[in-house]
Amino acid sequence: MSKANKNYGWLNTKPNSAKTLIARAKSEVPGFADHIRKFEHQITIKSYSESTVFSYSRSIAQISLYFKKSPLDLEPDEINSYLYTLRQDKDLSDTYFKHAVYGLRFFYRVYDLEDRAIRLPQMKNNRKLPVVFSQPELRKLFKAPQRLKQRVLFALIYSAGLRVSEVCKLTLSDIDYHRKQIHIRQSKNNKSRYVVLSDYIAKGLKQYVQGAKPKVFLFNGREKGKPLGHSAVQQSFRVALVKAGISKDACVHTLRHSFATHLLEQGVDIVTIKEQLGHAHIQTTMMYLHVAKVNRTVAHSPLDQLYQAKP
Repeated sequence: MSKANKNYGWLNTKPNSAKTLIARAKSEVPGFADHIRKFEHQITIKSYSESTVFSYSRSIAQISLYFKKSPLDLEPDEINSYLYTLRQDKDLSDTYFKHAVYGLRFFYRVYDLEDRAIRLPQMKNNRKLPVVFSQPELRKLFKAPQRLKQRVLFALIYSAGLRVSEVCKLTLSDIDYHRKQIHIRQSKNNKSRYVVLSDYIAKGLKQYVQGAKPKVFLFNGREKGKPLGHSAVQQSFRVALVKAGISKDACVHTLRHSFATHLLEQGVDIVTIKEQLGHAHIQTTMMYLHVAKVNRTVAHSPLDQLYQAKP
């Protein structure tokens, strides 16, 4: 039995212990602190998001602690055994496994070990189709929270197709009521963009701001001067979902999926939706074509239209 199989149960690390995991690796694995510093510098320079940096660093800490040595000292059989163990664990998500593979791949490229990076397994794209709310479900959801703050928060996310991280970082100055725009600053891959400000949400925001009187961030967290936390948004959403009587396997991100799908169904072109969502690649946006109920037109030759047009 391989070492990976012997320690199988130890792999079930909860997300909230990830910071402790990295700290442990720095103190318990020789050379890890220097390796992870160089690794994090390179991954940050290449403009990866904070969450990606954290996930990759956690993955490197995980395997380093597992074998009590740096990934630079691991044999190919050890890596394969470890990845096999991750894949067999039904409690670990595909995303967790993906971060382990991509984290190792990037780590070896930092040290110009391209030959080792190439030998890591190729990832299959098993992207599931997104869950989407119907319009009646959205109306129930936005009505469910008792507090105006939460009703405005969820409606804002849907109205502009925002990520949770984006809505939490919004400041009062990011809302341009005159130009009907919202400025999303330094989002995923450090990209900024402008998104649409709904007339309905503008009214709700003004009412909310007048009552809550936020100073800097649009939605304040528990600590004074701090933005609303991601987990607080997720928890409030789950409560609202139950109260609205919606049984779909949904999360806050479902509001963003619904935004994109409904725009497609209402005739907005895919490129405009891509820009609103802030996607780096059009292929990511095109998944909504498989969900949206769009009436397709029959293909015809433009030559036939050429001679039917009036001069």
